[in-house]
Amino acid sequence: MGWDVIFLIANYWAIAFWLLLAFAPRGPKVMSAVMYAGVFLLCLAYTVLIVGFMSGGIDPGGSGGDFTSLAGVMKLFAAPGGATLGWIHYLAFDLFIGLWIARDADNKGFGRIIQLPFLFLTLMAGPVGLLLWLIVRERRARAAAKAL
Repeated sequence: MGWDVIFLIANYWAIAFWLLLAFAPRGPKVMSAVMYAGVFLLCLAYTVLIVGFMSGGIDPGGSGGDFTSLAGVMKLFAAPGGATLGWIHYLAFDLFIGLWIARDADNKGFGRIIQLPFLFLTLMAGPVGLLLWLIVRERRARAAAKAL
């Protein structure tokens, strides 16, 4: 299976769970599916690939690279396998953060319409969506803490 195919499978897999998170009823089964069929399997794919790269069992399709310098990281991402690995990393973490935002927003009484822009921003630009959510949730989080 080529890197393009792995990339597309991971992408479509993540999008399916983002759509569930955004539009499906948020019962325990849906939230568990997002966590374990979505996040867990993306993390598993990432783990298999990085262990394969580090052990030499999987060829990333490029010339070396490492995490010790900007030039080394650029080499990693220049390889098809390295870029795919990095993308799966982003997909897994962004979906996990989206799941946390959805749960946090539900717990704080934010409606789904209010949540959607934050979920979309987290999907498209992870830290931006998270940063804005952290700012917006702050007032309700403080009010809930005072009520205890």
